Amino acid sequence: MNTTITDVFASKVFDEAKMKDYLAKDTFREIEKTIREGKPLNPKIAEAVAHAMKEWALSEGATHFTHWFQPLTGVTAEKHDSFLNPGKDGDIALEFSGKELVKGEPDASSFPSGGLRATFEARGYTAWDPTSYVFIKNGVLCIPTAFYSYTGHALDKKTPLLRSMEAIDIQARRVLKLFGYDDVKTVKTTVGPEQEYFLVDKEYFEKRKDLMYTGRTLFGAACPKGQELDDHYFGKINDRVQSFMKDLNLELWKLGIQAKTEHNEVAPAQFEIAPIFSTTNIATDHNQLTMEIIQRVAKEHGMVALLHEKPFEYINGSGKHNNWSLSTDTGVNLLSPGDTPQKDAQFLLFLVSIIKAVDEHQDLLRLSVASAGNDHRLGANEAPPAIISIFLGDQLTNILQAIENDDSYTEDANDRMRVGIDILPKIKKDSTDRNRTSPFAFTGNRFEFRMPGSSASIAGCNIMLNTAVADVLSEMADILEKADDFDATLHNLIKETYKKHKRIIFNGNGYDDAWVEEAEKRGLYNLKSTPDALPYSVKPENIALFERQHVLNKEEVLSRYEINMEEYTKIINIEALTMLDMAKKDILPSVSRFTKTLLETISSKKALGIYASYEEGFVQKISSKLKEAYTALEDLDSKTKTFSEIEDFEKAAFYVRDEIIPAMDALREPCDVMETLTDASEWPFPTYGKLLYGIM
Repeated sequence: MNTTITDVFASKVFDEAKMKDYLAKDTFREIEKTIREGKPLNPKIAEAVAHAMKEWALSEGATHFTHWFQPLTGVTAEKHDSFLNPGKDGDIALEFSGKELVKGEPDASSFPSGGLRATFEARGYTAWDPTSYVFIKNGVLCIPTAFYSYTGHALDKKTPLLRSMEAIDIQARRVLKLFGYDDVKTVKTTVGPEQEYFLVDKEYFEKRKDLMYTGRTLFGAACPKGQELDDHYFGKINDRVQSFMKDLNLELWKLGIQAKTEHNEVAPAQFEIAPIFSTTNIATDHNQLTMEIIQRVAKEHGMVALLHEKPFEYINGSGKHNNWSLSTDTGVNLLSPGDTPQKDAQFLLFLVSIIKAVDEHQDLLRLSVASAGNDHRLGANEAPPAIISIFLGDQLTNILQAIENDDSYTEDANDRMRVGIDILPKIKKDSTDRNRTSPFAFTGNRFEFRMPGSSASIAGCNIMLNTAVADVLSEMADILEKADDFDATLHNLIKETYKKHKRIIFNGNGYDDAWVEEAEKRGLYNLKSTPDALPYSVKPENIALFERQHVLNKEEVLSRYEINMEEYTKIINIEALTMLDMAKKDILPSVSRFTKTLLETISSKKALGIYASYEEGFVQKISSKLKEAYTALEDLDSKTKTFSEIEDFEKAAFYVRDEIIPAMDALREPCDVMETLTDASEWPFPTYGKLLYGIM
């Protein structure tokens, strides 16, 4: 009998269907209310829920449980405990209590805290997030949880994400109430994250120290064929990759992850998978699982999945497109234009609120995607530039301009456009083209934030986006709640908001150098590197924003700043040390041996009176680059030692940017040239050709 999608979908998830089977009706209604409305769980039912989860988990072959959380490392964490407990008369009992479900106590001493606690203050807590379903992974019952310190500070990515979702829920409902939506109980942000990745043969991966230690190639000359022919994009998926994707989908579906789309991406050996939209909290959990499962299933097929933003030079890197929208529990997408003046006005208010939020907090959106890996990608002709802008398309832009200028939208209309009076022209779902160069593009009923890197948690950008929009909606609600003439106030609010913040709208080519100049004239930020961007998080006005919306307090903001800056420096330092190791132990000795072979050949030919111009020419070229590489190696070695003596994390980050990275580039250049001159049998690593086409 063939297994169908419906047979396996969510089979490893303790979802509402299974809760109905395992829980009493009253208990099920309580937890259903918690899941759908985000209300606190009644502690009295925790014991019953825990027992039901245990019974289901045991029936699925699980032996352990874990509080699955997302610390500030950017990956997930878990500590497994078995259901096993001592019974009577020396026998055993299988138990799982409500207390164990709701709260855990993992050692927090080895996780990043950014100074929130001393190393010896090891106590940390995990708290169950009942809005995200429990699931079974590798025979372990996984309970999605928040992670916080003994003092109550958030030590994870989930806690501030949930806080930001609560903030935008509160403020959006205030606005909706003014439009007569008294039946709306919750407003949730929804996300559909597209995930890009590379696949390489495991055999070749294991022969590259740079891939093993850093996730990207630190050396490598371009191969004869890259992505010039555009023949890989949406091309036929080869059998080996198709087999991998089939198993990947199966594992994702078991966990309730709605994997929908898969295809070849632009670069050779690059692929993408995209799910159906879900609430931001669940989408974030699912994306973390997706990255993990991509890597696990790839290994089962003799391949390794690379999630680094730029694994290879000369071809596209990988991003993660964060498709973001706002929806009510009654099924209304707040970013979809309506067919009545009231709904049109409501749509426009939310639209200009987002425009204002992105303009005022472009620094926060930029720093939310800042990382050592993403610095290689942003601004290249493959990803949006480091400048934040919004693409609206001509129709929406023209409508907003008509409102700003008190003009009619259509040429033959006589009346001026008034929000709440005129009906907007019908805006089709595909009324805008898909501007692939825009960082933040309106695509029909959502915004696509295209800047996040492929390895990043989407929690970061959504925390910033939710918080910024919530704050603006709060301002809008304050003004409208006090209005004597609601329609007139609403019209002027939309008009003046657009007029003040329209500088952030750009419908053109974001790759064009002219845009960089134009953006500077408009006063937009161009934060090119991670050390340029991260300090903006601790600006007093940004700290005030986080505290005002109860997303992060000052101590939590400062801690994340320190953690992110230190992570940047540590990653680059690991890359620099890896380069030194590869150059010292592999590249220079291999090239030296090849040079010796050439010199011996020259000597032999001359002894026989044979012309050796080929060998002599190569020796001269290689020797020149060998000397250049050795000089660069010594310089990089010296700078890494200087870096190790810098204690201040801010100084260290800028030293890495200004000294270490240029020194790494200086070492790579001659080594890549020597690869093109050295006999293939002598070169110590698999080349780009093997890495990119080894799975084809």
